[in-house]
Amino acid sequence: MALCRIVKNNLNFEIFLDICLLFAMKLQKVADDTAVAVAQKLARVRTVNHGISVEEIGERMKAFRLGAGLSPEDLAKRAGVSRAAIYRYESGQPAKIDTLVKIADLLDVSLPTLLGAGVEYISSAISFFERMRQLEENVDQITVLFGPVSYLLTTDLYDEFLPTILKESIPGNVDDFEHALNEVDTLIDILHARKQAYQRRTPNIISLTSAAELDQFLRLGFVGTHNPQGVDLKRRREIARIEIENIVRLLQNQPIGVQLGVVVDSMPGASLQIFKQATRKSVAVSPYRLGAFANVRLGVATISSAPDATELYQSVTNQLWSRALKGDQAAEFIKNNVLK
Repeated sequence: MALCRIVKNNLNFEIFLDICLLFAMKLQKVADDTAVAVAQKLARVRTVNHGISVEEIGERMKAFRLGAGLSPEDLAKRAGVSRAAIYRYESGQPAKIDTLVKIADLLDVSLPTLLGAGVEYISSAISFFERMRQLEENVDQITVLFGPVSYLLTTDLYDEFLPTILKESIPGNVDDFEHALNEVDTLIDILHARKQAYQRRTPNIISLTSAAELDQFLRLGFVGTHNPQGVDLKRRREIARIEIENIVRLLQNQPIGVQLGVVVDSMPGASLQIFKQATRKSVAVSPYRLGAFANVRLGVATISSAPDATELYQSVTNQLWSRALKGDQAAEFIKNNVLK
């Protein structure tokens, strides 16, 4: 139980109890049926302060598996379990702790990250956006600070060109260039699923965008890298203009459940998104970008439900929102200063 004493110093009491229970199950070699019963009880736990949930462990497992480029069959073979077992785990059924330890190692993530104990550290854009898709499935409100345009509010034309932009952002001299291109296809499928879920559920969305980023977006166009070769830059600028005009329409029409703000002064360097449910908040902070000069290769994103993290980031977005231009005032500012 020394590990539990170490964990207790760094995590809240509910997570401490959950982790100790899981490790006790391994150390005391309890019977399989008892372990399943305990894990099922844990799966039913939904605490405000991010208690460990077996269902969410399954969601993370799927996200990290996709990010590792493994099929359920691949992971099952390497973990020494059946393919059906992987499907059960990812659907929210409990797994033995020694199996979770092995799977975390195979997916190159820490056990606490797989369990959701504290902060999730994510070094794959595929895993990160899959986690965002999963979190958005159950939220009531989303606060978005992703530039230059919130993907969930983009047009069909944006979706049409996004695969090209993301592939264009990959340097030709990276290791395994073809694999990197294939990963873009996987990411696009996840992003489309995200947008479809948003349009189906229509949770409230508060989206903040930077006027400076919109200006750069229009000047440079919808491009994946600086001065791409063999590209019709005039067409790319037209696409950027269409996207910005869509923002203007949203500001003027103010659809139900959609609030947009245009920030005309400085913005944080990192992108972030806050997911709000009735009893829980989570915050995702990301180095990844989907717009102009996209980045879906390098960086480490984080996701946390810790109250201190969510409240601090909520305070940042509240300050930005209070200073942002909104409605017709924001629309006129964009038309006069960006689309001029």
